[in-house]
Amino acid sequence: MKREHYIPFDKEFLLEEQLTEYAGDKKQADDFKKLFDIIEHYYHYEAFNLIRDIKKNYALFDPDLHPKERETFKGKSDISVFKETLLKVLELSNYSRVSQETLDKAFQDSDLIGLKLAIDLDIYKDYEIYVRGQHAAKEKVAKYFFWKKKIEVEYYDRVMIYLKYQDADYFKKNKIKKYKSLTEPGTIVLKIFKRVPKNDLETIFPNAIPRMSLTDKLLLWVPGVVGGISLLSTKVIPALITMQTAYESGETIDLLNSKTSLNQGLIALGILGAYLFRQYNNFVNKKIRYSKMLSDSLYFKNLGNNSGAFYSLLNSSEEEVLKETILAYSFLNRSKTALTEEELDHQIESWFKTKLDTDLDFDVKEALQKLKNSGLGHETNGKWKVISLEQALIRIDEIWDGVFDYNQYTQSLP
Repeated sequence: MKREHYIPFDKEFLLEEQLTEYAGDKKQADDFKKLFDIIEHYYHYEAFNLIRDIKKNYALFDPDLHPKERETFKGKSDISVFKETLLKVLELSNYSRVSQETLDKAFQDSDLIGLKLAIDLDIYKDYEIYVRGQHAAKEKVAKYFFWKKKIEVEYYDRVMIYLKYQDADYFKKNKIKKYKSLTEPGTIVLKIFKRVPKNDLETIFPNAIPRMSLTDKLLLWVPGVVGGISLLSTKVIPALITMQTAYESGETIDLLNSKTSLNQGLIALGILGAYLFRQYNNFVNKKIRYSKMLSDSLYFKNLGNNSGAFYSLLNSSEEEVLKETILAYSFLNRSKTALTEEELDHQIESWFKTKLDTDLDFDVKEALQKLKNSGLGHETNGKWKVISLEQALIRIDEIWDGVFDYNQYTQSLP
């Protein structure tokens, strides 16, 4: 699997891991904990400003708002600003966009439900899927009759889907009514899920409709048509004709033979009918499993919808930025010499590999940029150093003091 920037560990866990590195110096450990707390609160403040901005620009397209309430945001909500901010948050959260090639493969393949889903993508003006984190797990899937096979299934830890619906004119022109009850035309739907199979991504589309796959159709119709015609033409119909002739002529032997042949033909048709019923029932069972999957997604896998999804995304972005910044600072602070970007990147990735058995692609550029912007780190001749913990606490305190300048304003009043 591809290495990701995503750090699959809780911030508190990583804090404890870093504090163990300062175990020999209580003051250093206490100062590092204080620095972690104050940086966390500052990033939370930045996230608060982002959510105000993103909610204002999303309001006009929020399907959860009453149409009259949405109308009040005309001229205030800007879709381009909303999309730009959303992409920024997704990038900070270490989400990556799913390529069309991967999505097309998911539409064709199915790991768990074995069901073909028909999705009318034309009702969307724009649709995108973003994912974060991957893992593999062994799952049992039904193959033939009572045989179940254990296969390895790749899962995405987090999936966000972005759906921009066509406007009302499109729905009216194409006489589409069934989707209107699901959402309003022209709105944008956002949904976040956890643990979604990579090859079953299509199941998170709200308008996915189960259809028979080509294999299901062949298993149902080929034996049905070929077997039915064969039995009727070679057994049932000839037997009925012979019986009619024997009845008219009064030949008892031919009549008995014809009845025997007819019974055999009807039994064979019954067996064929049972087979066809079983094949159709298999399709029905797949639809039931699909419905169960949807129920699980609704109650257990769904992490946020529409404006509620922002809180999940911003919490993720806040945590990822905090983890990257504090790890970069901790490693640079403990290093006896200045480090290049590549050296720092290698040290952190090696620490994750050896200490936590995790192979990831640490976003060292973003981490160093955060240190530089906050004044905690600086680069000289391609090598990076950070200021001491005592200086770092003073520096972050100065940044906080500059967030609000009301005190300066009141001092200037007569």
